[in-house]
Amino acid sequence: MSKFSKIIALMLAFMMVFGLAACKGGSGGSNTAPTITGVKDMNVEAGQSINVLEGVTASDNEDGDITGKITIESSPALTFQNGSAVPENPGDYELVYSVADKDGEKAEAYATLTVTRKTAEATVYKTFDFSTRDVTDAHGWEARIGESANAEAALKQGSYVFDIVNPGDGDGAIQLAKSGVALKAADYRIKIWAKSTADTYCHILARNENAEGWETFGGAFNVRIGEAVAPLELTFTSEGEGSAELLINLGRITPNPDNPADTTPENFTVTFDKIEIYEISGEENEAPVYTADFTSGEGLAVEAGDGAAAEAAFEGGAAVANITAYPTDGGVWSIKANLGLGDLTIENGVKYYYRFTMNAENAQEGECLVESASLYHEARVHFNGINAPAGEDTVVYGTFTADRDIADPVIRLQIGNPSDGAASNVIRFTNVEFGKLEGDKEVAKTIDNFIAFGNGTPNAENPDTPWTTFNGTDEDNDLGVGVIWAENGSFFYRIDQGGVVDWHNKLICGYRENPLTLEADSYYTVEIKAKATRNVSCGLFLNPIGNWDPRISEGMDITTEEQTFTFTTTDTFITDMDFELLFQFGSQSLAEMGEVTVEFTSIIIYQMKIG
Repeated sequence: MSKFSKIIALMLAFMMVFGLAACKGGSGGSNTAPTITGVKDMNVEAGQSINVLEGVTASDNEDGDITGKITIESSPALTFQNGSAVPENPGDYELVYSVADKDGEKAEAYATLTVTRKTAEATVYKTFDFSTRDVTDAHGWEARIGESANAEAALKQGSYVFDIVNPGDGDGAIQLAKSGVALKAADYRIKIWAKSTADTYCHILARNENAEGWETFGGAFNVRIGEAVAPLELTFTSEGEGSAELLINLGRITPNPDNPADTTPENFTVTFDKIEIYEISGEENEAPVYTADFTSGEGLAVEAGDGAAAEAAFEGGAAVANITAYPTDGGVWSIKANLGLGDLTIENGVKYYYRFTMNAENAQEGECLVESASLYHEARVHFNGINAPAGEDTVVYGTFTADRDIADPVIRLQIGNPSDGAASNVIRFTNVEFGKLEGDKEVAKTIDNFIAFGNGTPNAENPDTPWTTFNGTDEDNDLGVGVIWAENGSFFYRIDQGGVVDWHNKLICGYRENPLTLEADSYYTVEIKAKATRNVSCGLFLNPIGNWDPRISEGMDITTEEQTFTFTTTDTFITDMDFELLFQFGSQSLAEMGEVTVEFTSIIIYQMKIG
């Protein structure tokens, strides 16, 4: 072969090799890595066989179905035959699924196999009885309906409800009243959470019961009641000891006689969820201890996990949290913005305040905590919520009395959940101030609610119904109102106002004097049948009372069609333990949803004893 022929042959060979390599990647593309799908966490009882490849597949753009090439490694080690193994020892086994295509491109996926101890057959441990029970408490409030009015009032569906056909000929024709409210030298604030099926008016009065004639401490007049639950307020001052009669007048009110069409309607319903009474005495002054100076480039640290990306910056005298990615898996706690407090230490028994301004490019909700920088929730003295609208300066303020010493406190903002449509955010912090509250000011708050299990806490005399609800507004947060009741064998939780974080709307089974006690050396399955008037999601937690260590931590997507949810514990306890079963509903979408009622038609706890 001539030298020229050899050169041509080499060129042709090179072109063939290059062409084959190009064909491997499709039409001129490069080779892609394979993918593994269907991998999930699993549970099995010790001594039982499980196929960890069931439902798992692997594919490759160039090689097609390569499921048969998947290999599995386990730590601790297990022996697999065609994906099946028989684990003998209880515990968690971390599984690594691996596969490679012909060109060596690899993919991995991960799962946890939880092996539980051998148990006896499941038996019913507790069935909750939701038959209707007369355990409501009006807390001294009574309905008064005059002869000129046509109305009915009753405690029902967790509230005090007035069905009004005709409001009568004056504002006092229909009243919700409470007599004998003891007073001392103090300021008082009455906060009434109410809604109406049609816009209407009310007058709120505090009558002096010790006066010889008709005399009031004060009143709020022509107060609007709208279709969404909202607080109606009255403030007044008592110069000394005495008593008051609180009156909410729902009869006919016409604020402007020149416009008789603007008046109390007919055929409507007013619902009172709760009435809060604040007694405020003494005085209090703020004594600043720490004021942030962000021009030094210090005072903010940002943490990000669960796939999130965020960092701290300082510009224009502000501290800035730049969030470039929210978590792909996790929750509100996945991004933390920590406002430092210098070398300040928090002392047990001292009352503190804090104040700062935040401005977020996109609306941002989350949690505001005061806790140890290093110990996190293990040394926490304050818990609050935040809700910052897009582009607006929002002042966040809180007070608390410390129940422990903390050597390295921070104001920690947990902001891992984005608002709808937001993929990133820029949050600016300014005017950070922290200090002590000095003086003798005291605020005593009483909540009169009308839930069907009495007194705002579980009915201790009725252990079959250890249920209560916690509202964000119970602790003076901006949002969160809900009520519970039993009717026709079902249990209902009506959220009249959704909060932006999950502890703003909390349904609790097992609390204080009436816990949910579970026996040692057993596994438990919680079976829940539920539906709702609108699609709504919540977190479900089976948590030991007095500590945050959930033995069940799952999500529930409740729809308008009844579903059955089952959740099983994966560890046992060495002694009997008291638990709370928590349904936590709050979220930004819930806050925008309006009223939603969840109906539980059945809740059963099954026990599987060891051995």
